[in-house]
Amino acid sequence: MSRLRAFLLSALLALPLWGCSDPVPVRDAPAVASALLPAADAALDLAWHDAARGRPVPVRLYWPPAAAEAPVPLVVVSHGLGGSRASFAQLGQHWAAQGYASLHVQHVGSDSSVWRGNVLALRSRLAQAAQEHEALQRVADLRFALDTLLAGEHGARVDGTRIAVAGHSYGALTALLATGARVQRQGEVLALRDARFAAAILMSAPPFYGEADFGPVLRGVTVPTLHLTTTEDTIQVPGYHSPPADRLRVFEAVGGAPKVLAVFDGGSHSVFIDRRGVGERPQRIRAGTQALSVAFLRHVFDRTGDTLVEWGAAHAPLLAAYRVEAAAPALGSLTVNTAP
Repeated sequence: MSRLRAFLLSALLALPLWGCSDPVPVRDAPAVASALLPAADAALDLAWHDAARGRPVPVRLYWPPAAAEAPVPLVVVSHGLGGSRASFAQLGQHWAAQGYASLHVQHVGSDSSVWRGNVLALRSRLAQAAQEHEALQRVADLRFALDTLLAGEHGARVDGTRIAVAGHSYGALTALLATGARVQRQGEVLALRDARFAAAILMSAPPFYGEADFGPVLRGVTVPTLHLTTTEDTIQVPGYHSPPADRLRVFEAVGGAPKVLAVFDGGSHSVFIDRRGVGERPQRIRAGTQALSVAFLRHVFDRTGDTLVEWGAAHAPLLAAYRVEAAAPALGSLTVNTAP
């Protein structure tokens, strides 16, 4: 089995019973792109189209409400299987409130459209969305969306040295591919890395079925990474089982530094996804995720190393494990509680 196909089998890890994004209808907002977004909870929907691939690339842009004249950092977000640009609105709003723009990309071949149609054909649609062609298209979506944003009127306001990529499940796989994961096809290594991504936020990163050693696949991911998972982040699909330990294996194999691992105590594969009517602990995990993602970005982009230590101390009751493996000797390695 090729490494790429092994990657793609993990896309099935986001089936609805195990945490796919809620299906959200996509409607383009009125054309108001001439003005910066007025508030942190506002979002600008844009219907972009990649003519070279004949593929629509809908996006949602969150922008800091009171951005200074200085360019702002940017996070490009990739949703999981069955998600949309509306996924992770809470993160987008939080990042905007903290001074970070975020561009949420919708992957039309593996988005919320998989939930529409004959329910008896659902598994077939999910399998089609997990094909290697779609995985490559998802990485191309990120590149096209970033190209388009930087070439437009908002582009001059983005700090090109402070761009991160984030993703959940299939989106985390997409982020890994875009930041240097090395996959082979017919004996050749595919060059998918976009060097503009200087950091990655990986929520519930899937495993690599068929690969006994993740090192050769992930050693090429040399950017700083934040890994988020839970003690109950178990993914079960007929024929495939992925325990939470697989998320730890991905963390260990990634080659970059600094890298941070947060294992929340409790919470399923879907805990990071925006959902209504959840209990208090999932809400606290999401709030902790919001705060940690900002602490990580500030550490990577602004060299404020103490923010990661402070976050670990403040959120210890939520955690089963917390590890910081930093490039800076002053920060060192921090462990909270014990790894699951």
